[in-house]
Amino acid sequence: MIENLINNQRIASTSGREQPVYNPATGETIDSLGLSTVEEVNAAIDAAAAAFPAWSNTPPLKRASVMFKFNELIAQNADALAREISREHGKTHEDALGEVQRGKEVVEFCCGIPQLLKGEFSRNVGPSIDSYSDRQALGVCAGITPFNFPAMVPLWMYPVAIACGNTFVLKPSERDPSAVMMMAELFHQAGLPEGVLNVVHGDKTAVDAILDNPVVQAVSFVGSTPIAEYVYQRGTQSGKRVQALGGAKNHMIVMPDADLDQAVDALMGAGFGSAGERCMAISVAVPVGEETADRLVEKLRPKVEALKVGPADHSDSEMGPVITRDAKDRIVGLIDDGVSAGAELVVDGRNLSLQGYENGYFLGGSLFDRVTTDMRIYKEEIFGPVLSIVRAAQYDDAVDMINAHEYGNGTAIFTRDGDAARSFTNDIQVGMVGVNVPIPVPVAYHSFGGWKRSLFGDHSIYGPEGVHFYTRLKTITARWPTGIKEGSVFAFPTE
Repeated sequence: MIENLINNQRIASTSGREQPVYNPATGETIDSLGLSTVEEVNAAIDAAAAAFPAWSNTPPLKRASVMFKFNELIAQNADALAREISREHGKTHEDALGEVQRGKEVVEFCCGIPQLLKGEFSRNVGPSIDSYSDRQALGVCAGITPFNFPAMVPLWMYPVAIACGNTFVLKPSERDPSAVMMMAELFHQAGLPEGVLNVVHGDKTAVDAILDNPVVQAVSFVGSTPIAEYVYQRGTQSGKRVQALGGAKNHMIVMPDADLDQAVDALMGAGFGSAGERCMAISVAVPVGEETADRLVEKLRPKVEALKVGPADHSDSEMGPVITRDAKDRIVGLIDDGVSAGAELVVDGRNLSLQGYENGYFLGGSLFDRVTTDMRIYKEEIFGPVLSIVRAAQYDDAVDMINAHEYGNGTAIFTRDGDAARSFTNDIQVGMVGVNVPIPVPVAYHSFGGWKRSLFGDHSIYGPEGVHFYTRLKTITARWPTGIKEGSVFAFPTE
């Protein structure tokens, strides 16, 4: 059974409640996970609180040295981490390696924490008075992370928080927790003191324990929008800082002048990579003009039909299974709904069966054409290998469609027209925008975050925004005795 990690000690839950961990390629149970009690979550929070004073007073340069070693250990163990991700999540090995690398880049960013925490200083703001600022750690922080990126999303959170001087409690997904445990062990091998990073496993009971505990100062969350909104409301009601990243419905506009072969290749990777289980997946293609749409469908159809679906350990697999049988059933139900609503199912991936893997949670790629904005397959986040084509008569119609959607996570435009691209990046109401880039996930020294119902809270995740989220600004105004005798001043100070 997979255990909690508290004070760098593996501790089994005594709740008596367990959840199986599956291999989604076979449907077989490969492990079990103990679901923590409130008391066990609180014990992890207490351990983090006890470790905070010493860690927050550790010089940033020394904290950075731990980050450098952690970064080195991730590089050395990247293949093993990727194999663990593939075993429990199902994504291909190459995809899992990419996930590890993008998470590792945030650790590299954190190696520069001494520079990132530097404040500002102003001399003689008044007679012999100086003013300076400092960014200080909050205390105990917590993260609640999803199944689709079991390594990368946790690395978006706790390295930044810990580099800033906080201590951390992580509640990873119950679906694929082993990569998190491997990374926590690597972090401690890098020299992280006991109690600075703790991992607790569980379900809603554990989440609510984190949100309700007054010791926790800040919570980071990535998941679906309904849960993100719940986490934000319950956490802020408890007086915590919360950044809660929710769902998405990412559109890609294809202009008539676009390099169509490039656009098709981009849609294949962005729509069907990781079986569509990415919050930055492109799930809606918006060709402008009927001719563009017809040509796009003509080029997409054979590529979707030829998509190589298989288990992660097959070197030619381009797409693996979805995470659970429930997820597969939900995706199939949404495809059924799209057909009933009148969308044209150009490629049907519902009935895929792989010899030797009949019990796995595999789907083929599905391609819809002539989807309309009132259909469920357009409005809802499918989180599966389903690409919908919504035809737009004009560029303005495409932009208005994207801006009207409740989600504003990511979007892209494919065009050779610099004027159209510049207008798009300015006018679109979405947090992350790509120009001839289908998945515009920012690099680690920028920050990741959507708009509208894709992000609850004032700060995006990782990068400079992450540093600001995990620290408080303190400004000091100081004067040392200089023999100046002013007497009492009752007016509001101006110098």
